[in-house]
Amino acid sequence: MNLPRVALTLLAGLSSALIAYSAFYVRGDTAGVMRYLRERGDVRDLAASGAGPAEVEAARQNLAALAEQIAAPDLAARTLPVALLIGLLVAWGVWRLFGSRVERPPRTDVQERMVLRLAYRKGGQFTLGDLSVSSPLTEEQARDVTRRMQEEGRLARDGETFRLVR
Repeated sequence: MNLPRVALTLLAGLSSALIAYSAFYVRGDTAGVMRYLRERGDVRDLAASGAGPAEVEAARQNLAALAEQIAAPDLAARTLPVALLIGLLVAWGVWRLFGSRVERPPRTDVQERMVLRLAYRKGGQFTLGDLSVSSPLTEEQARDVTRRMQEEGRLARDGETFRLVR
């Protein structure tokens, strides 16, 4: 088993379950959460400014009332299975996406892809000179990859010109 795949799957699943739970906890009211955070900052600033204890206590009571309007812990507790299901679905999706790359057949050699790209741009025919000018391949690498592709029957040679075999 692949450790990064497992770690990424767990991280994505648990974090999405936590996000879903927190969204249920505040009934999806993110604006209310931001309002609460601003008010909490204002209460801290008020207490730090040296305001009277009665004024600070009144601000804290208003903050507590705002928190009660926003938060819904009973709803969050009832929807905990849904949040866990969302986390499980996200984890499954990440597991599949991460594993699909492993299950895919290997891609062709990078050098072969460079040769194919050049051949398609040139209408199916090119020379080693074209390849050395248009790609980062050295002359030796270009010869090796074209020879290998000829052996596999993917390229044909007509004098100095190579052409794709379709």
